[in-house]
Amino acid sequence: MISLGGAIGTGLFVSTGYLINQAGPGGVVLSYLFGGLLMYLVMLCLAELAVIMPVTGSFQVYATKFIGPATGFTIGWLYWINWIVAVASEWVGAGMLMNRWFSHVPPWAWIALIIAFMFLLNAFSASLFAESEFWFSTIKVITIVLFVLLGIAAITGIIPFEGLSSAPILSGFTHDGGLFPHGFVPVFMTMVAVNFSYQGTELIGIAAGESENPEEEIPKATRNTIWRILFLFVGSVFILSSLIPWKEAGLTDSPFVLVFDKMGIPFAADIMNFVILTALLSASNSGLYASSRMLWSLSKSNMASPYLSKLTSRGVPFRALIVSVIVASVALISSIVAPDTVFLWLSGISGFAGILVWMGVALSQYLFRRRYLAEGNRLEDLKYKVKIFPLVPILAIILCLIALVGLAFDEEQKIALYYGIPFTIVCYGVYYLFYRKKYEQTEMQKL
Repeated sequence: MISLGGAIGTGLFVSTGYLINQAGPGGVVLSYLFGGLLMYLVMLCLAELAVIMPVTGSFQVYATKFIGPATGFTIGWLYWINWIVAVASEWVGAGMLMNRWFSHVPPWAWIALIIAFMFLLNAFSASLFAESEFWFSTIKVITIVLFVLLGIAAITGIIPFEGLSSAPILSGFTHDGGLFPHGFVPVFMTMVAVNFSYQGTELIGIAAGESENPEEEIPKATRNTIWRILFLFVGSVFILSSLIPWKEAGLTDSPFVLVFDKMGIPFAADIMNFVILTALLSASNSGLYASSRMLWSLSKSNMASPYLSKLTSRGVPFRALIVSVIVASVALISSIVAPDTVFLWLSGISGFAGILVWMGVALSQYLFRRRYLAEGNRLEDLKYKVKIFPLVPILAIILCLIALVGLAFDEEQKIALYYGIPFTIVCYGVYYLFYRKKYEQTEMQKL
């Protein structure tokens, strides 16, 4: 549920309409299937690593151990920035959604209250965070399942759908140009945004270090997450594409609201406002959990200040949490006062980071398996293993590279390359200038 909570957000509830409008009904379903394939491959790689090495801050640790400490340093900071920017954006969005119901209360008051609430959920124990995330995720999952069931009923004519005298029978796929009204090129361009929608599933790796029985829980959570995410995402997109003409899809804040309205569901806009608010709170809850654990992991590896490595008696990296909240708040302020400068490059780095982290997971698993066998270990001794090796990690790396190349052809997304690549180079430089000696000294002391 933590993984589902991190993945299901405004990318599905809001951005899907724009993607349908750009790629067409067939194109967006194809994009989500390709994105789902990449998510599936990366999750398999992550599960193998997380079972044999269940550590908090997993991506950074795996990259450090199997690719190199400079890459581990870079991936750790990229992932931290990725969630810091996401959390800031979600807080702003949540404040605006509350303003729909309480227009007399300034949005900043709601944002301050939400920040305090999210901080408290993460500050006391991992179990409190997990319990709250379970219920946030449950609301979203129930909403999507009901949406799919009602959508099937509308498609087959069991319930009426506004503007149609008979059952639609997938009319959205044949209306105004059919499956691919703009051709196939937009399919590859929208794949980038679709990949961002799936990000958050990798939180299973972050949570592995606090799992009581990772050998059983991680494979089970991975399998459940993969198939549930695919059903929820692809099923929802298929229903939306079937019922909404692609020319109308990008004209409303949420395509879910449009479909519920045409089904005659009362208070559809308010229902979806509540669900999207829940999605934002859930994602920011997961984001604070992930960012605080990653910052703590960097500190433990001598790749951040040792001040941040302190844990409370309940195992919470409280100092890393405080720093993450403060920096996310600064990013939030920059989104309001400097949206075209500071927040723009933060968003660019964040967009670039997600794909690079996934690529790092796949490459880490590939190098781990090669080293594991080269050291004379038996494949049968792995509690969980990727069966089709090396095809799975190699294909995942290729799809990540395709997504990065796709950034260059999307006018709204290419900014991620302009800021992401220089930031990555700076991270490598900072490591070699300031942290390499500290890390090497620590490794020598272990020997």
